[in-house]
Amino acid sequence: MSTTHSTTPVGSAASSAPAAPVGPPTDGSRGFVPAVLDLGDVVLRPWRPGLEVRGGAVASLTKAAADPEIALWNPLRAADPVQAEACLDRWATGWENGSLGYFAILDAVDSELFGTIALRWTDRADGLAMVGYWLLPAARGRGVVTRATRTVTRWGFDTAGARRIELAHAVDNPASCRVADRCGFPLEGTLRASYRFGDGRYHDEHLHARLATDPDTEAGAGPGPEARGRRDG
Repeated sequence: MSTTHSTTPVGSAASSAPAAPVGPPTDGSRGFVPAVLDLGDVVLRPWRPGLEVRGGAVASLTKAAADPEIALWNPLRAADPVQAEACLDRWATGWENGSLGYFAILDAVDSELFGTIALRWTDRADGLAMVGYWLLPAARGRGVVTRATRTVTRWGFDTAGARRIELAHAVDNPASCRVADRCGFPLEGTLRASYRFGDGRYHDEHLHARLATDPDTEAGAGPGPEARGRRDG
């Protein structure tokens, strides 16, 4: 998985959100505005309390927090229902103030939770953001996170006024390198001992980034091993 470091689920409350992006800010402000992003077989819905998720949003988050891969690369503060509810509240607040854009990645047919993808500002005034994600086992290796990352990145550029979006992941998590490459995020360097992951160790990370002015790319978008990016809880 890649790290934002952040993540979020969606429910019925998202049904009132705009079904399509409304355009970039025109007054110099920057913020993430809730939107439903339809990828066909998968839909991205803003995480917030009341989001309809098969089996329940809280139960789905606690299940995700217990997954070994997510626990290592995207430690999720949702080990029990109280923590999961706090995550939902935190992500909803982020949407309200425009500082965080957490989407639940859901099956378009039955709203099964596949994962989370999020954008957060690292320097809002300068238009600098970071993307991160995690996936549950059933959704891995199907190209889901590649499509979600490409879609959310373009949404961040087109509607929130992002100038540059970064993607960071542990060097020991090479699948996220492949996701970054497929989504047009070139590798810019290695950050030494830059982030403490779920194993309690500081790992070196690869830093990838994409500019709003970079050309779109669909090359190499096919399914393949997909990792989790960091800092998503």
